[in-house]
Amino acid sequence: MKNMKVILRQDVDKLGETGEVVTVKPGFARNYLLPRGFAFEATSANLRAIEDERARGEAKAKRDYLEARRRASKLEGISLTFHAKAGEESKLFGSITTADIADRLNAEQDLGFEVDRRSIELEEPIKALGVFSVAVKLHADVKADVKVWVIKSE
Repeated sequence: MKNMKVILRQDVDKLGETGEVVTVKPGFARNYLLPRGFAFEATSANLRAIEDERARGEAKAKRDYLEARRRASKLEGISLTFHAKAGEESKLFGSITTADIADRLNAEQDLGFEVDRRSIELEEPIKALGVFSVAVKLHADVKADVKVWVIKSE
């Protein structure tokens, strides 16, 4: 019997990835892939539907990237100032965290969007006086740097 083409609905080990068209033995398709919902038959209608879905996904990814670039342009050049109590050797009593930076960005800046504290890349809280460049990750490929000034309060 001849082989059969199927479109994978999810990744299948040693066979292929989601959306991929693969050729398999008819018994494997009929007894394993189709009943378990791992794949569906590669008819012309199903192939068109997969192509439409892929095109929509690419268009959404492009829109998301462009939106992230627009947001990054608003964040570039922003400078935040924190007044903190500090002891000897410029060490802070307490620290400046990602939540503090996000709250200050959302409260003081007219960005038109909310900055989530999880998108702020700070390896550890700021615990000293000085100027720090803090990255805000807006997309997998888009980051913006914000200057954070920590100065001693009297």
